Amino acid sequence: MKTSRRTFVKTGTVAALGTAIFPGSLLAPKKPKGVVGLQLYSVRQDMTKDPLGSLKQLAEMGYVYVEHANYIKRKFYSYSAIEFKKILDDLGLKMISGHTVMGRQHWDAAKKDFSDSWKQTIDDAAVLGQKYVISPSMDNSMRKSYDDFMGYMEVFNKCGDLCEKQGMKFGYHNHDFEFSESLNGEKLFDIMMKSIDPDKVVIQLDIGNLYNGGAIALDVVKKYPGRFENLHVKDEIAATEGNAEYISTILGAGIVNTKNVVKLATKIGGTTCYIIEQESYGDKTPMECVKEDLAIMKKWGY
Repeated sequence: MKTSRRTFVKTGTVAALGTAIFPGSLLAPKKPKGVVGLQLYSVRQDMTKDPLGSLKQLAEMGYVYVEHANYIKRKFYSYSAIEFKKILDDLGLKMISGHTVMGRQHWDAAKKDFSDSWKQTIDDAAVLGQKYVISPSMDNSMRKSYDDFMGYMEVFNKCGDLCEKQGMKFGYHNHDFEFSESLNGEKLFDIMMKSIDPDKVVIQLDIGNLYNGGAIALDVVKKYPGRFENLHVKDEIAATEGNAEYISTILGAGIVNTKNVVKLATKIGGTTCYIIEQESYGDKTPMECVKEDLAIMKKWGY
């Protein structure tokens, strides 16, 4: 279609005025705040019974990113890394992160090297295309003395080096004891935060778990700005049974003030990866809960 000079000038002027009135930042689509995924432990029974069917349901809900919680004898939910990667690819899913406990047995102090089994863990995570390899807890024996604990913080840093070689980051996911237990008069969490190298190791802050340790998520994010690129998004309500004081619930329905915590983490915490997790479900099914959780995150703009 031919365009006359007069038409070109006229439309060009309007476009220029539009740019002046509406700066490019307003006209352009909003940049995504990061990726939203699901910790598959949230639907652990479904994944045990029917991993393929469960993953299909999650993909149909709108999930794109997932985080595994089942890696046994080099198998993810009974599939090899290559097999599981194909399953994810076929469903349009991506394994952004994964939980595998790194224990004492995975570090040979005499050789100053990781065990073959742990090196295989890193290799298999790389096959899946993970960005993070997360150890979701710490054995009690690793935190009996200050010196031993500090020794394992250095192992964490070395694992960061190991993961970096394959384009990944090592990370640690908190529970509650990190905020309730102390060594040399200092909370374990604070020791960790000053000891690990943030360029090599991330802390995947579980904003729900810490409540059972007496901490408050908003306070922790404020205390350590820029340190939580990978966040476990969770909410908590008072428990009516069991040993825990709090149990997880639908996002926004509990005491965590989840919306504001996530907002603050996005603003000052450096958060770019938001992993939804819910472990208790009330009168709903796990699948119903995680579907609702994703809808809530989208409503909040994530």
